[in-house]
Amino acid sequence: MLELFIILIIIGFGAGILGSLIGVGGGIIITPALTYMDFPPSVIASSSLLAVFATSISSTLTYVSKKYVNYWLGIKLALPAIPGSIIGGIFTNFVLLEDFKIYFAILLISVGIYILIKNKIISRTIVTIPKPFLYLILIFGNFGAGIISSFFGVGGGIIFVPILVIIYKMKMINASPTAQFTLLISTLTGLITHIILEHPEYSYGILLAIGSFFGAQIGSRSIHRINENLLSKILSFSLIIIAINLIIDYIKKF
Repeated sequence: MLELFIILIIIGFGAGILGSLIGVGGGIIITPALTYMDFPPSVIASSSLLAVFATSISSTLTYVSKKYVNYWLGIKLALPAIPGSIIGGIFTNFVLLEDFKIYFAILLISVGIYILIKNKIISRTIVTIPKPFLYLILIFGNFGAGIISSFFGVGGGIIFVPILVIIYKMKMINASPTAQFTLLISTLTGLITHIILEHPEYSYGILLAIGSFFGAQIGSRSIHRINENLLSKILSFSLIIIAINLIIDYIKKF
């Protein structure tokens, strides 16, 4: 049991570092680990979300002190995500573990591809989007981010960060911190939903949260020192490999 506790803290620590640096949420690391332990989807999502919340608190505190956060934009993105995070938490009651794995594999591949090409997307000149379409993207995009956040326990950074960079033309030095602030709000809503539904395995969630909190401190303080391009490539290929393994395991069941 002691070995499991140490492993969970280490997983949370690594997830906290990566989550705060790249802004996609540390749950993208934690959820696969819990999935391989064969926990029910509701336990996986809620325990991971507890750690993501810790990462968001830790990162946001550091980013706030450095004045990297755009609070108004963060709140603006969080408002549509709040009802989505409630729905996502409820949905975990109605999915089987094997189906959860294949859905998550699809998400991992999407995240892996996004991380791999995001610098190319950022470097391109973005055409101004007409306001009606802009509002639709913001509402439905962030609503979907809320669902993804609570359903998989990964946070919605994969959607928040591109919106901030592409639509608002924000630099990554501010986009990732603002996304972490948005995650703080949406994740809290999802976490409360999971707690009301009695989903979390608190002993695991707290250990993951402890590791994530301190990992996020290192990640958020190292944002200028890390070769983000190399880190992104390593993480991207790792996520895709994990996704392929999940798909293979799913196929073997038939």
